[in-house]
Amino acid sequence: MIRRRLALRAATLALVLPLAGCMTVHGERADIPSVAPAEAAKVLSHFATVDNEATKTWNPQLLGQIESGPLGAIDGAGVRAKHANNPGGNPQFSALEFSDSKFWIPKQVGWPKFFVADTATNRGTAGARWLLLFRRGAASEPWRAAFLAVTTADSLPALATDQGGHVEPVPLTGGDLVLPPGKLSSAYTGYLQDGTGADEFAKGAATSQLRANRHAQARTPNSVTQYADQPASDGDFTPVALRTKDGGALVFFGTRHQSKSTYRAGYNLAIDPDTRALMTGTPKTSVTLSHVAQELVTVPKSGSGSGSGQVVFVSRLVGLVSAAGE
Repeated sequence: MIRRRLALRAATLALVLPLAGCMTVHGERADIPSVAPAEAAKVLSHFATVDNEATKTWNPQLLGQIESGPLGAIDGAGVRAKHANNPGGNPQFSALEFSDSKFWIPKQVGWPKFFVADTATNRGTAGARWLLLFRRGAASEPWRAAFLAVTTADSLPALATDQGGHVEPVPLTGGDLVLPPGKLSSAYTGYLQDGTGADEFAKGAATSQLRANRHAQARTPNSVTQYADQPASDGDFTPVALRTKDGGALVFFGTRHQSKSTYRAGYNLAIDPDTRALMTGTPKTSVTLSHVAQELVTVPKSGSGSGSGQVVFVSRLVGLVSAAGE
């Protein structure tokens, strides 16, 4: 279960030009960096501060100030469950720390705006890096972390940058890619649901292996499990894509997944405390679990002739958000 958070007093981004009288360049009209590097560093620092307080006290209200999108849905449910089972706080609290932080900052016109913090942490395995995508919808809003990916530096493609070092956003329509970023969520859930578009996705743990595991678990001596997958690409779940040097894209997107397991009569259902804390109803013969996933993938350029020509998963993080028993 992932728990990372952010909240921030968002400073209005303005540029003052040294002309005959001051002129403010507004982020809704001008093509300007989404955030200054120093401000991005403050956002990440504030994220760590609020994250630590939220996980120390299991406070979902604090978490809501600093996260949104798939990350907020996953972490929010996890913290609610932990609070229900440990109302006095987290007895095993260990502060989250960031180090060697870098920032991927695009130039953008209009809102929402985003940037990515690429950082080492004191969590997980050595060499792992977190990619936290921060987004806000207006200058009056705080930056919130909407997506998290966990990977290693050598798993990431080189990003295209301009002379100022700014990364390049890719439109969601992405007509020059094998799959437009705005269609990834629906294409992936369609593939998981019924296998359509299998040639669009490279084989691996998040694709062919996941479908194989589901097939093996669909019918056992004790249960029958049905799966339902839904795209999630609106609002705070809207994908974000960045151009790579080879002409492809690195894309953050989210999905929703549900499984319903019906058990044989007399089977002893064992429900873990965190799942039970998120559960409605009484689990007598069936349990329905709802998950949210946040994915990071590489998408090649159409007709590039390089690589597999398929979408490749770099990171996929999944968390339980609700449960129901019958």
